[in-house]
Amino acid sequence: MLNLFDQKRWSSIIPYLFLAPWLIGLLVFSGFPFLSSLYLSFTNYNFVSSPNWVGLKNYLTMFTQDPQYFQALKVTVTYVLVAVPLELSFALFLALLLNKGIRGLGVYRAVYYIPSLIGGSVAIAILWQQVFGDSGIVNQLLGYAGIDMPSWVGTPDYALWSLILLKVWQFGSPMVIFLAGLKQIPQEFYEASSLDGAGKWKQFIHITLPCLSPIILFNGIMQIISSFQAFTPAYIISNGTGGPVNSTLFYTLYLYQNGFGNFQMGYASAMAWSLLLIIAFFTGLIFLTSKKWVHYGDQG
Repeated sequence: MLNLFDQKRWSSIIPYLFLAPWLIGLLVFSGFPFLSSLYLSFTNYNFVSSPNWVGLKNYLTMFTQDPQYFQALKVTVTYVLVAVPLELSFALFLALLLNKGIRGLGVYRAVYYIPSLIGGSVAIAILWQQVFGDSGIVNQLLGYAGIDMPSWVGTPDYALWSLILLKVWQFGSPMVIFLAGLKQIPQEFYEASSLDGAGKWKQFIHITLPCLSPIILFNGIMQIISSFQAFTPAYIISNGTGGPVNSTLFYTLYLYQNGFGNFQMGYASAMAWSLLLIIAFFTGLIFLTSKKWVHYGDQG
């Protein structure tokens, strides 16, 4: 009986032993920094001296005395509200095309997925800076058509749009998910609607979109979160300044400038927690509104 008891006891402990590396990594590399940043957000800390407790001063300064904060927030929210719908629309459009049963689907799917893998890299950001520069490929092509344009990344009116275009170009990940969702829609729905005289547009509105609505919700939330955290393209294209004239001053870039440029780590931590609340607000808002437009298969 003692051996049986020991066996049962060890059988209940063994799963936790397998989970131990992940749990330790979570606590050390995620949990500890998470709580440390929360503490630092209420302090004045510059890497050199010990953190000095200042209470809500960082948050009050952020919301009442720092116009750059609101500029960074404005640029980032504009980027999210424009880039995410365009990216998802383009991804869905290509998914619909690839869902037609074309030959070599796997090759096209792999090729279209590549931008999602490399789009956030430093190399692509540098390439984008060259392509949309004053004498870049885009302006050269426009010049052949008689259109004279300034540097896209060097002009305040166009710099953010070049970054939005880079985000839209990274359509591969949501496209693959859309394509998988399209494969799951029963063809009987389209056949029955065709017998009722519904055209392609009505089928798209009344069948495809409702059936894909859970996937649209998932893709939308994931892309919104990643867009709020965008950093590399804005840093590389603007050389870390957020220029020209703060037109590409993303929230994360301004956070980086405060934390690692001005050594105001306490203020940067407060900005990070503020960003967490902003993302939570947008995510919660989408979930609340999803009750009206997201349809699941088990709903009557």
